[in-house]
Amino acid sequence: MLLKKIVLAEDDDAIAHLVGATLGDAGFLCLRARDGDEALQLVKREAPDLLVLDVMMPKVDGLEVCRRLKADVIASRIPVLMLTSLGGVENTVKGLEAGADDYLSKPFSPRELVARVRALLRRSSGSAGTAEVIRRGDLVIDVPRHEVTLKEKPVLLTATEFRILQFLASRPGRVCSRTDIIDDALGPDVAVIDRTVDVHVTAIRRKLGKGADLIETIRGFGYKFREVDRAARGSKSATGTR
Repeated sequence: MLLKKIVLAEDDDAIAHLVGATLGDAGFLCLRARDGDEALQLVKREAPDLLVLDVMMPKVDGLEVCRRLKADVIASRIPVLMLTSLGGVENTVKGLEAGADDYLSKPFSPRELVARVRALLRRSSGSAGTAEVIRRGDLVIDVPRHEVTLKEKPVLLTATEFRILQFLASRPGRVCSRTDIIDDALGPDVAVIDRTVDVHVTAIRRKLGKGADLIETIRGFGYKFREVDRAARGSKSATGTR
């Protein structure tokens, strides 16, 4: 059985040793990068299953590393856990907006680190029991391939954004609360603040461009995926009766 490969981008030797030992004991293969440039090169060369990324790094900081990776067709599928001493809601939001899938502040519990890593890996591998391909009008979500296209053009999503879109699109017309999304699409081990879901949905809408209105906001509750298939059938039916 192949070990899950994790790239750790951390310039502090003591923290890198702790994280590497913790992940190694948990059964993961951990490869270290000491600065942002090395992290970018290592991720593209090794194609890891997950990236643990410090924010405050030499040469290229973690936020910029994350942005560059999420703009890459292949690297965008790799989940990112930001591990940093920059706590607080605003810094968490900055990390999520840069494309991070989860955010863990230092000092951290080794058990929590392993739990977060395992949760991200589960989420990125897809869910059993869901349709393999979800089609909603011009939007196609290929679950096994972890790919999204809109009008046959690729939409680059992070692992978490993919899970949220998949969750909503598999329930067209149903209003989903933020709690529903957190529990079912993100999982109990994810770091959650009040704006976590909203930040991810905003990013999804931005990447969908003209398809942003597929996701409707239900004020004070959550979100709903528009029933585009039903609307399209109704339009075709009306056209046919003229």
